[in-house]
Amino acid sequence: MDTVAAIPLQLARTLIDAPPVAESIIQQIQDLEGERSPAYRVILFDDDEHSMDQVSLQIQKATGYSLQKAEVIMLEAHLTGQAVVYSGDFDDCNRVAGVLRQIGLQVSVEPD
Repeated sequence: MDTVAAIPLQLARTLIDAPPVAESIIQQIQDLEGERSPAYRVILFDDDEHSMDQVSLQIQKATGYSLQKAEVIMLEAHLTGQAVVYSGDFDDCNRVAGVLRQIGLQVSVEPD
């Protein structure tokens, strides 16, 4: 019986000494997140030089959003001074910002 009792005891010691599976998985996820490029966002600032329609249409052109969504973003910028137009990787955000700047809108690309 001592031999039979020793096997579960050895197994228990092995399990105690082994790193928990959850820690291993969490570490793998953190490693993968570190490899991803950081997310960025395009901020549109309030504009008094363009009509609301011009701003909405340019947002639509830059993002492909529906006119209704573009109008909501335009109104947020108008009422609060700024609005997030788009979030994504650095290159996509710079493309969107470039289209918005084509008509002279003030935007910035910032880390999210």
